[in-house]
Amino acid sequence: MNVTSENDFDRAFATLAQQQVGALLITGDALFTGQVERLVALTALPAIQGLREFAAAGALMTYGASITDAYHEVGVYTSKILKGTKPAELPIMQPTKYELVINLKTAKALGLDIPPTLLARADEVIE
Repeated sequence: MNVTSENDFDRAFATLAQQQVGALLITGDALFTGQVERLVALTALPAIQGLREFAAAGALMTYGASITDAYHEVGVYTSKILKGTKPAELPIMQPTKYELVINLKTAKALGLDIPPTLLARADEVIE
């Protein structure tokens, strides 16, 4: 679905329901991360996103880079710049730690059984 503003949400979710979509991946766009509660409320199907906040709000699961680690790296970069390193001299960093959060309450509400092996690998399970 192509969504360019929060005014498109209702239309998009109505289309998803009409097309009987079985699951939803919500991209990590600022438009969506600012509307966590609303998106989760509109989603009546298994949904995954990259930020832990989506699972905490009721999405089925999230898998993405650790925001805590990303903030730590911002601090390291800032420190280097403040000590005189030119930003162009700093390497491009990519996430090295990813987190899987599973919302068991949502899984049960959707009638889904999450395999124990997947639950064991999760960084956090919300019950």
